[in-house]
Amino acid sequence: MINKTKLALGIAAATLTMTGALVSPQAMAVSKADRVAEAANNKVDALEAQMQAMQAELSRLRAETSRPRSSADASKVQELDQWMNSVKSAPVKVAEKDHLFSVRGGWMHFNDNRDGNSATLGNTGPNATTFSADRDAHYYGGAIDFNMNNDLFGLMDHTSFGIEFGVEYAQLGHSKPNGLGGQQANVNQLRINASPKIKFMHGNKFRPWLIPAGLDINIISPPSQAITVLSTGMQFGTGAEYEILKGIVIGADGRYHKAFNSVDGVDTDGFTLGGSVGFKF
Repeated sequence: MINKTKLALGIAAATLTMTGALVSPQAMAVSKADRVAEAANNKVDALEAQMQAMQAELSRLRAETSRPRSSADASKVQELDQWMNSVKSAPVKVAEKDHLFSVRGGWMHFNDNRDGNSATLGNTGPNATTFSADRDAHYYGGAIDFNMNNDLFGLMDHTSFGIEFGVEYAQLGHSKPNGLGGQQANVNQLRINASPKIKFMHGNKFRPWLIPAGLDINIISPPSQAITVLSTGMQFGTGAEYEILKGIVIGADGRYHKAFNSVDGVDTDGFTLGGSVGFKF
C-alpha cells in the first residue's frame, strides 16, 4: 500500500514539473509583452503631455496678442502717430538764399596820375598836346556773389566759399585834350574782376569776408601810347556785410588792385574804399 502511494506521489510530482516547464515560457512571454505595451503607453502619454503643453503655450500667446495694450503702450503709439502727422503736415523747408546781387560804389585812388598825350592817337605834330588826370576818382558798379558751400570744403564750419564776379566804372577826368584839333576826351576806366570770396560766421546777420587774391581786367580810355587798352592784374580785399532786413544786405569793403605791369606807361595800381547794397537770391 505504501509503495502504491509513493508511486502516485512521484507521478503527480513529475506531472507538475512538466506542467511548470510547459507553462513558464508562456508566462514569461506574456510578461515581456506587457512590459512593451506599458512602455509604449508611457511614450504616448509623454507625447500627449507635450502636445497639451504646446497647446497651452499657443493659447497663452493668442491671449497675449489679443489682449488690450497697456496704457504705456497706447501712449507710445499715440505719440508716434502724432509725430508722423506733424511730419506730414509740416511745410517743405525752403533752402536758404545764399547768393547775393549787389550794387556798389565809392572812392578810388591810384598810385600815379593818369597821364597821356596825343601820341596815343597817332598825332605827334604841332597840335600834339598832353593831359593829366587826378589820382582820385569815384567808381560805381555791381557784383554777383555765387555761394559754393558753407563749410569751406569741409575744412571749417560756418565758413562759406563763393565766387564774386564784379564790374566797376571810374571817371578819372573830364574833357581832357586828346590832340585832335582841340577835341576833348574823358579819361575813364572799366574794371572787371573774378575773385574767390571767403565769408565767415555763416548763419549770422553780420558776416566779415576776405578775398585772398582775385583777377582784375582793366580797360583804359584813352588808350596807352602804344594804343593798348587792356591791363591785367590782381586784387586783394576785405570787408563785412550786415543783413538789415530779410534778404537785404548792406556792406563796406576795401580793396587793393595791383597790375602785373604798367601798360605802356599807364599804371592802374591803387585801392578802393566803398559800400554796397545787396539782395539775396
